[in-house]
Amino acid sequence: MQGKHLYEYAILRIVPRVEREEFVNVGVLICCKRKDFLACKVNPDLTKVLALDSAADLEVLKGYLESLAGICKGTNTSSPIAQHDAPARFRWLTANRSSMIQTSRPHGGFTEDLEQTLEELYMGFVE
Repeated sequence: MQGKHLYEYAILRIVPRVEREEFVNVGVLICCKRKDFLACKVNPDLTKVLALDSAADLEVLKGYLESLAGICKGTNTSSPIAQHDAPARFRWLTANRSSMIQTSRPHGGFTEDLEQTLEELYMGFVE
């Protein structure tokens, strides 16, 4: 297993009407503690959300996802969470919550290439 990295991932979801528990997969988070690596890939086209809630404000949702991406990268200066290490940010981002932006529970795996695995997960769960 030399060269392989243990990673965790979670699927990002938009739940436009939380009481209905319907969601659209819109992105993927991936974290590797050993490499202090945390990355996300988000689909910029949120029109599928309108099938679940025709009144959903896609611009607001895009803003939320941009903020989440900034926390993931550690560049969102308005969030104290962005100052933590990658594993702590991943745990915060994947915490159970009842909001319009949610994640699946974290899953794990091994990979030699974290960026390629992020792309594969995105293609498998979002595209």
